[in-house]
Amino acid sequence: MLKILVADDEPLARESIVALLHKDSDSYEVTQAKDGQEALDIAWQEKPDILYLDIQMPVITGIDVAAELPAETIVIFTTAYDEYAVKAFELNAIDYLLKPFKNARLYESLAKAKRQMDDQIYLDQRAIKALNQDLKTHTSQYKDRIVIREPKRVRFVDVNNVKYIAGAGNYAELHLFNAGSILYRETLSNLEELLNPVEFRRIHRSTIVRLSAVAELQPNYQGDYTVLLTSGEQLMLSRRYKDKLQDVLT
Repeated sequence: MLKILVADDEPLARESIVALLHKDSDSYEVTQAKDGQEALDIAWQEKPDILYLDIQMPVITGIDVAAELPAETIVIFTTAYDEYAVKAFELNAIDYLLKPFKNARLYESLAKAKRQMDDQIYLDQRAIKALNQDLKTHTSQYKDRIVIREPKRVRFVDVNNVKYIAGAGNYAELHLFNAGSILYRETLSNLEELLNPVEFRRIHRSTIVRLSAVAELQPNYQGDYTVLLTSGEQLMLSRRYKDKLQDVLT
């Protein structure tokens, strides 16, 4: 049974969509959220297949919610404002319903979501989880490849190609030796546990660096260090994480 989340701060708008979903010939497990934060929390807890998402909501806007969703959740925006359409499709929403919309328009968006789920480019969540589990149990307790899910593909990044990692909230930006950078949905704390500490060290609350990529450590008067990489890039080693490089500094 497909799981559908309906997020809107207007109870009548939510109930209207829910009623139409229950009238469909297929059965769905439907959950409701009254604001953006609740929508995001439910999305990560229940991993809905489809999310009908209003844009103008309290706490967190629908645009911000869409940027933080699990990759497998299909987003359909429902809003009274058309100026957000471009941004919505940049966030890989598959449809944009302008309120007030006709019943047929909602069913059209639902059919479109189902087609995407059936499409060969749609990656089944269970298969991805199995793939991740296989990689985690691969010979070493540490990752040798990082699996990055994107809307129409899965990318495999060789850990040996990672120069350093910069964090931003629930995202990590992998800076590579030969291909710029790639955005990955994972926290630095989780990544730190999955990377071999012989090769990688946390040097700042927002940075993990490959030790072999470090050319120089230049002390600053505040007790911090400027970390100069072989590529010429500069990072910061904060006093808080200095002990993690103690074996390098002595």
